[in-house]
Amino acid sequence: MGSREKLYRTATALALITIGYNLFEGAVSAWFGFDDESLALFGFGLDSFVEVVSGAGIWHMVRRQRENPVQGHDLFERRALRITGGGFYLLAAGLTLSGIYDGWQGHAPVTTFWGIVVACVSILSMWLLIRCKLKVGRALGSQAMLADAACTKVCLYLSVVLLCSSAGYQLTGIGWLDAAGALGISWFCLKEGREAFAKARGIPCSCSCNCG
Repeated sequence: MGSREKLYRTATALALITIGYNLFEGAVSAWFGFDDESLALFGFGLDSFVEVVSGAGIWHMVRRQRENPVQGHDLFERRALRITGGGFYLLAAGLTLSGIYDGWQGHAPVTTFWGIVVACVSILSMWLLIRCKLKVGRALGSQAMLADAACTKVCLYLSVVLLCSSAGYQLTGIGWLDAAGALGISWFCLKEGREAFAKARGIPCSCSCNCG
C-alpha cells in the first residue's frame, strides 16, 4: 500500500511538473516568437498554454483516482477537456489562417535561433517525462496515466516540427518554412482538439490525455 501511495505521489508530481514546464515554455516561446516574428515558435508557445489546462485536468484526475480508481470523469475534468478542445480549435484556426497569409506574402522571421533552442530543450524534457510517466503508469496499471504519456509524446512531435522548420529556415533562409511549421503545429492542434471533445463525451480516442 505504501508503495502504491508513493507511486501516486510521483504521478501527482509529474502532473505538476508538466503544468509548470508548459507555463514556462509557453511564456518563453510566445515572447521570442513575437519578438523574432516566428509564427511557428509563437504558435508553439500558445499550444503550451492550452496544454496547461489539459495538465490541470490530469492533475485533478490523478488525485481523484487516488481515492476512487474506478470513478469516471467528473465535472471538473469534463470542463477542462471542453476548454482544452476549444482552445486547440481556436489555435488551429488562427495558425492556419496566419500561416497561409505569411506564406502568400513571403514573410520571413527575423531569426529562428530561439526556435531551435526551445525545440531541443522541449524534445529532451518531453522524452524524460514520457519515460517517467510510462514507468509510473505501468507500475500502477493505470491506462489513464499511460495515455497521458502518449499525449506527452504528441508534445514531443510538436517540438520536432518546430525544430525542423526553425533549423530549415536558419540554414536556408527560406521564409515559408516557418509558415509550414506553423501549419504543421495547427494540424496537431486540430487533432488534439477533436480528441479532447471526444473524451469529454466519453468516446475513446487515440491520445486519451485525460482518460479516466
